[in-house]
Amino acid sequence: MLTKIIAEALVNESNELIEKASKIAIITHISPDGDAMGSALGLYHFLYSLNKETIIIVPNRYASFFDWMPAVSQILIYDEHKEQIDQLLSSCDLMILADFNTNSRIGQLKEAVEQFKGEKILIDHHRNPDNMADVIISYPTISSTSELVFRLICRMGFFETINKPCATAIYTGMMTDTGAFTFNSNNPEIYFIISELLTKGIDKDQIYNNIYNTYSTDRLRLMGYTLSEKMEVLPEYKTAIITLTNEELNHYNYQEGDTEGFVNLPLSIKGIVFSVLIKENTNNVKLSLRSRGSFPVNQVAATYFHGGGHINAAGGESYDSLIQTVEQLKQVLPLYKEQLEISES
Repeated sequence: MLTKIIAEALVNESNELIEKASKIAIITHISPDGDAMGSALGLYHFLYSLNKETIIIVPNRYASFFDWMPAVSQILIYDEHKEQIDQLLSSCDLMILADFNTNSRIGQLKEAVEQFKGEKILIDHHRNPDNMADVIISYPTISSTSELVFRLICRMGFFETINKPCATAIYTGMMTDTGAFTFNSNNPEIYFIISELLTKGIDKDQIYNNIYNTYSTDRLRLMGYTLSEKMEVLPEYKTAIITLTNEELNHYNYQEGDTEGFVNLPLSIKGIVFSVLIKENTNNVKLSLRSRGSFPVNQVAATYFHGGGHINAAGGESYDSLIQTVEQLKQVLPLYKEQLEISES
């Protein structure tokens, strides 16, 4: 049995909004990760089983290793078809926002979401959500938004309607947002949910292979170069920093998602507690932050890099140069020296 985490009033309000909706739009964040894809597609399959006309919209293209997911071809990419999607949104009367806590995380979609005239449901597990929906389902202690989607479906009384594609999407989101259940995954109820998803026919081993074992040769060469030439280890702060420029990424024919998991690699070094990947983007610098033990990377991301996330996994961004961003991070590290020293698990 699952703990009834989601408040009854929120379950009832969500059920009522979904029941009366004629056309529903599901929105998730920029550069959608596994949890964004899993929660959005999980909702899509669930709503399809209720015969609800539904569209999924993402701000920009997702990584190619999600191409295998059931119904992924139904996803609309806003920065490629803005006018068409704006027209589709005007015919929707309910919007479900999945896996983000502020509209600043949806890029060009921000204006369209804020101007939407229908009702909205937010389903998310990041801290301190903005007041951006009529129903806000926000539980930061839950490992993933996909887990929340499963819990909501069950609480609304629709467990039996979960089919294999829906279960596959939910499992994908849960797996990827916990690093294949290596962090934020000590709650026994996670494994009860997995057992329930297995009864729907999912192949969890194949899902793992589809996500983690389908990369290109260029990606593997980029990983080797990154570890050999671009990883700086700061033992006095139990920290490793990886930097990648646009030029370096282009040299290895970078595709969206090719650096997935790179930030986790330095955490396998004895004594390293904090790892940061700092990568040049077209308009800014992106940071991925990971930690072991109790070191709160979400605090670092939120305080200094316009970001947030979970205690062991967070993201941020900077509008300074890559070099300036690295220097800022290094200036911050002494402030956390004591925490880093006591955080190793």
